[in-house]
Amino acid sequence: MSTEARGNGMGKIAEAEEAAARLANAGGRPWEIRLSGESDERKSAAEGTAAGAEAAENGGGKMSPKQQGQQDHQQSGEAERDKGGATDEEEEEDKMYGGLLRLRMKKLSVSLNQPRMSTWEVDREGHATTSGKGGGGGRGKGRGKGEGEEKGDGAGADGRNAPAQSSADDMEPVVLTPTARSATNSPRHHHTPNVRSAAHSPRHYSPSLTIRSGLTTPMGSARGSAAFMVDQMVGDAWDVLRHSLVLFRGKPVGTIAAMDNTESALNYDQVFVRDFVPSALAFLINGEHTIVENFLLKTLRLQAWEKRVDVFTLGEGVMPASFKVLHDPARNTDTMIADFGESAIGRVAPVDSGFWWIFLLRAYVKATGDQALADSPDCQRGMRLILDLCLADGFDTFPTLLCADGCCMIDRRMGIYGYPIEIQSLFYMALRVARTLLRPDLPVNKELLDRIDKRLIALTFHMRTYFWLDHEQLNSIYRYKTEEYSHTAVNKFNVIPDSIPDWLFDFMPLKGGYFIGNVSPARMDFRWFALGNCVAILACMATSEQAAAIMDLIEERWDELIGEMPLKVTYPALEGHEWRITTGCDPKNTRWSYHNGGSWPVLLWMLTAASIKVGRPHVARRAIDVAEKRLSQDNWPEYYDGKLGRYVGKQARKQQTWSVAGYLVAKMLLEDPSHLGMVALEEEKMLQQPVITRSHSWKF
Repeated sequence: MSTEARGNGMGKIAEAEEAAARLANAGGRPWEIRLSGESDERKSAAEGTAAGAEAAENGGGKMSPKQQGQQDHQQSGEAERDKGGATDEEEEEDKMYGGLLRLRMKKLSVSLNQPRMSTWEVDREGHATTSGKGGGGGRGKGRGKGEGEEKGDGAGADGRNAPAQSSADDMEPVVLTPTARSATNSPRHHHTPNVRSAAHSPRHYSPSLTIRSGLTTPMGSARGSAAFMVDQMVGDAWDVLRHSLVLFRGKPVGTIAAMDNTESALNYDQVFVRDFVPSALAFLINGEHTIVENFLLKTLRLQAWEKRVDVFTLGEGVMPASFKVLHDPARNTDTMIADFGESAIGRVAPVDSGFWWIFLLRAYVKATGDQALADSPDCQRGMRLILDLCLADGFDTFPTLLCADGCCMIDRRMGIYGYPIEIQSLFYMALRVARTLLRPDLPVNKELLDRIDKRLIALTFHMRTYFWLDHEQLNSIYRYKTEEYSHTAVNKFNVIPDSIPDWLFDFMPLKGGYFIGNVSPARMDFRWFALGNCVAILACMATSEQAAAIMDLIEERWDELIGEMPLKVTYPALEGHEWRITTGCDPKNTRWSYHNGGSWPVLLWMLTAASIKVGRPHVARRAIDVAEKRLSQDNWPEYYDGKLGRYVGKQARKQQTWSVAGYLVAKMLLEDPSHLGMVALEEEKMLQQPVITRSHSWKF
């Protein structure tokens, strides 16, 4: 087929889609549009010929030889089509585009207001060359000369680059901006911080030409105003998510944390590993795999960089907390700068980044079937480096992972130092996923797999026994004796019963339970942490009974944990003297705000996945209904404040990407639970409750 014919065919598809949308807005049916047959050009020619013949007949005049020839040619063509005939080019054109057009019209007939893939303009005046000139890139060796940076303009086959002459202050963040849209196509105006006009961009970016998932809601068949608002909210969410895409050398490598330009950028203009997870899941479910693959490979390359805080070198396996892409318009080059904790608040390395990376690698394999990526030497080595950090021998007497405060989603001082439930659940998930992704035929993996098996058995028993709290266990702790010294001690951590907070006795229902926040010598943190409990369900760290009990607790304490905006990241809030001592008087973590009892919409996807896995999708549906009342109207805030989550957070960024992505993933999982396999694991018999034998060191 000629290039011109191919262009005409794609143009017809776009015109048909636009006509379908116009019919939908006017109350018509898009499937009434002619899907194949005579083209617009042939139709116009036929109408013109007929009009000419009629005029000649009425006027008694004669057509010119040229007009007569056109009429004869048209009539012969119509007769040929009536017989079922067509030219070779027409048959090829219809074969190539007819089926695609019919499929798209079918999608439109299912959901008239579903989000459609737009054409996106790249925010730069010309990309770094990506083909024909090599794609390598290097990094400097001095902190002041480019360490922690990756540069490339494709200038040579070996990827070497000339020394940078522009400072980071002269460079601009590289993001994607949508093409101009009318105000009627978007509920609100999108703010784009530090972004140049897309009108000057010579290129367009479209992740794929494949048909996107038609996202319908449980109310999608109804044409009431509520259903329309939900469909509009979904479309708006996709717009915001695509608006946040970040490019490196012309390829999407992640999503920016937030697009709110009403506040100072701080580090919200970066791609965070943990923040990108829900965005990646949304793209994977929607069939857009390349973005996720680029992210996995790019962060894997960042892992190999030398990482320093002052004069101390971090472990080789540490994954970055975030990275930022800067574009130098003068040299037309991209620079990538990663943060491994040396710039973070408190200078804490991100323990969870490596676990989320392993989790996302499995999700990618599940969604695409691309086992080759996980089997590649780079990915195998990356997983080994992450797990070597966690499984190294030390002075630990517990199988849990010892961490500093602020090492995960709760990235400020909140008293989670020790063995926080969020890290233990993610650690458990990463160990189980690594067992399936590490190649057992590689000699270098065999010893590591043995260590993983042993650690999983010990960690399973420890978490299910010592971190679990329900009414019965609370009553047992309340009656603990202290100062027990023997192998038969019941109060093994010497927890003082008087340390049980008063709120817990009223909060704990007779039916329900959860994994508490932390367990260490003489200390139990009884607070509820949403992320750790949801991941515990998805990773099967919780037994089926414990998973059901967590859902019981959420339903029994709906007002406290869900309220007017799901979901409380922690409960309850620290107040007064306890807040001053624990947080160091942190002005951002005041009571019922941010990580101190704030409500985070991003957790909606985890709650949805966990509730579907337990067999209670009504919990997710109810929570989504609550979120849909305000989330889009409030411009997708990062978090909400107050006991009930009634107020937009006092320092919350708007257009927070993972709030958007969390909502989309929740909607898609609820619509099609078959995607649950991307994020949830199945129970294994070898991880059932083990039989505890007497230690060899115990002598009579």
